[in-house]
Amino acid sequence: MPSDRILVVDDEEPIREIVTSMLNAANYKCRQAASGLEALAILDSGEEFELMLSDLMMAELDGIGLLERAKERFPDIPVVMVTAVHDISVALAAIRNGAYDYLLKPFEREQLLATVRRALENRRLKLENRAYQTNLEALVTAKTQQLRQTIGNLERSYDITLEALGDALDLKDAETEGHSKRVTAFTIAIARAMGLPKDQIAVIARGAFLHDIGKMAIPDAILRKPGALTPEEAEIMREHCYRGYKMLAKIPFLTEAAEIVYSHQEKFDGTGYPRGLKGEEIPLGARLFSVADTLDAITSNRPYRPAQTLGAARIEIEKWSGRQFDPEVVKMFLSMPENIWADLRKEIDAQNYRFAYSTPAKASS
Repeated sequence: MPSDRILVVDDEEPIREIVTSMLNAANYKCRQAASGLEALAILDSGEEFELMLSDLMMAELDGIGLLERAKERFPDIPVVMVTAVHDISVALAAIRNGAYDYLLKPFEREQLLATVRRALENRRLKLENRAYQTNLEALVTAKTQQLRQTIGNLERSYDITLEALGDALDLKDAETEGHSKRVTAFTIAIARAMGLPKDQIAVIARGAFLHDIGKMAIPDAILRKPGALTPEEAEIMREHCYRGYKMLAKIPFLTEAAEIVYSHQEKFDGTGYPRGLKGEEIPLGARLFSVADTLDAITSNRPYRPAQTLGAARIEIEKWSGRQFDPEVVKMFLSMPENIWADLRKEIDAQNYRFAYSTPAKASS
């Protein structure tokens, strides 16, 4: 049964009483106001109404003025204007200004109730639609957050798998044990210093860590050969860039990283391999990696020589700027505090450094 509250506004008491009587008989709850100003005072008091019926022509504040103020302060209350036939153009103007409908005097009881029912139903639908939109937005926000969390968990799972692949490569090529982790940490540090976005650093880090993954396909007799390789063996060894690329390019989230793997032996002047890329044809991640890789190679022990100093590495990298290395990357590398590299190496050697490719690890400073 109806229990909606309706504010009846008219400066003629007999009309207010008749309208109120009709509405009460239909089980609506009514409150009367003798003027537009009294109606505003009632609304401002906090009393809630689902509908307002207002006469158009009133002293002090007419129906149009009441409509404008009510719609501004109480937009969820529909307003039905009551007017005489000769004021029809004014009533239509009121609808253009936000009134829901109008009633022409004199009106029958059923006309009044039908208009009231339509106005209340329209209000109900609008409120339900708003609630639906709010709930939908909340649901979308929750689902989006859930999706982000799922993707984050999936990326972490991927990265654990990547580290396992790196460990497997270390077992196969013991000479470079820890090299992938060190060169990844060094590459991340340079990328962060260059102000690259996190998503891009994540891709670069994966490419750096997996740069030698193609060596998994190189025969042990060549990979572990203690002496110099023959030209034929060297050519097979060079295939590890392409083999690594083919392995990773099939994995959707590693497609961009695969390009870094493919290009990590390219040189800035175009004399590298396997494609002879030059300058910015080489992916930025591969250009960053190239400096980090040389830094690790020079400062690490090798069977044919002991580790050299960081100073020696800096001199060598600067010497080859513009030829092997991107000059801008070299410039950034040389501007970075020297203690970063030793600190990162210590963390990795102590197994305290954890890679977080989706949220790149922070280098020590």
